[in-house]
Amino acid sequence: MPIDVLVETTIARDPDVVAKFAGDPTNATEWYANIRSVTWKTPPPAAVGARMEFEAQFLGRRLVYTYEITELVPRHRLVMRTAQGPFPMETTYTWERSDEGTRMTLRNRGEPSGFSRVAAPLMERAVRRATSKDLARLRMLLEAAGGPVTDRV
Repeated sequence: MPIDVLVETTIARDPDVVAKFAGDPTNATEWYANIRSVTWKTPPPAAVGARMEFEAQFLGRRLVYTYEITELVPRHRLVMRTAQGPFPMETTYTWERSDEGTRMTLRNRGEPSGFSRVAAPLMERAVRRATSKDLARLRMLLEAAGGPVTDRV
């Protein structure tokens, strides 16, 4: 059973500000509750082909996985896929201007195998819950950073 979770939020900041912060994997530990560390396996910055190792705690388990950036449209879209880890996963961020600032979506999809396949419905609910909280934290961090919606980087 595949997992496909899409969540969205509106952040009262310019899309350039949101994309610059959220699209930099180095910042993941600041807004993802479950991410413990990010180690670049290729030199930064984020670019197609760049690889990062993430260490996370999810559903009581320590997970280590490597993401590779497979698509990057600056200030609009970032797609990463696991190159190594517990099961294949793809994460997509999109940013678009809205009247309130930035509409950001975050999509996680993958095909669990082994025991993870049996637990897929539970995992999907847990991913949705965690991702919703992560986007709320990102919104709080960026809006608390101040400045009007039209901030430019």
